[in-house]
Amino acid sequence: MSHHHFTPIERGKIEELSKLGYSSRGIGERIRRHHSSVSRELKRCCESDGYKAGEAQEDYGKKRQGSKPHGKWNEELDALIADKLKSTWSPEQIAHTVSLGKVSFKTIYNWLYAGRLTGITVQNLRRKGKKKSCRNLPFYARGTPIRKRPREVYGRKTFGHWELDTVVPQRGKENTCFATFIERKTRLYTACLMPDRTAASMEKAITHLYRLLPDNAFLTATTDRGGEFACFDNIKKYLGLTLFFADPYCPFQRGSNEYGNGLLREFFPKGTRFHSVRQEYLSHCLFLINSRPRKCLGWISPLHAFLHELSHLT
Repeated sequence: MSHHHFTPIERGKIEELSKLGYSSRGIGERIRRHHSSVSRELKRCCESDGYKAGEAQEDYGKKRQGSKPHGKWNEELDALIADKLKSTWSPEQIAHTVSLGKVSFKTIYNWLYAGRLTGITVQNLRRKGKKKSCRNLPFYARGTPIRKRPREVYGRKTFGHWELDTVVPQRGKENTCFATFIERKTRLYTACLMPDRTAASMEKAITHLYRLLPDNAFLTATTDRGGEFACFDNIKKYLGLTLFFADPYCPFQRGSNEYGNGLLREFFPKGTRFHSVRQEYLSHCLFLINSRPRKCLGWISPLHAFLHELSHLT
């Protein structure tokens, strides 16, 4: 047996069969509905002159309109939420404090986008209704993830595995930036100036360092998911070098490079205008960084360790 409400057609059949003298059970058998449902329908809508399908359907429609939930919205709650949103509160802050559990923050967002809040638009939200997007997703899906990096890279026992990144002066203020590189085993840190933070400029920087080093001194590179590393296909094609992409929001997977960038910031703090930096001064700063003895290297300098590894290349 079905469990949905009677349709207009079924009500018409009930009217005709009841006029012919059929019982509730007989009507139920013919319209394939339970006789109890038919009996309740006849009692609810039967008048002195018998059951009327049209009047029964009209009565059903009125009752259905009254049975629909009206939701939690009311003028008092609307005024309260609107006042807090104008005071720079977020929907989540409102839902967990002043609304006292009456509505969830998702409901507030739904009301806001539906235009049900008086005098409130998405412009009252902190991010103006804009969703954060990632412009680099297409090439992330094609890049090689860090999980496929050779096992020997993790232990820092082999030479020639690098970590890459960029250092910018101040976002949106200047295009010039640094391309930074650090060798994982010896911790040698180097950098070069780039005219802008684009894939083409990064490709030139990687190619320059790769050709500057002897064979087997640049085997792999691990990078973050910045758009400047969208050149990974060209790097693989022309240099045979694989770029491994770290997981999103996991800077610890490139900890050496992040630490090296911090050392470089001692000489070029945030706000420094990189376009006025001379390569000679940058080279001097890198020499100072690489000449410091490091505890992780047994108190020898990265420069000493790097030259030692170069002398043993085959």
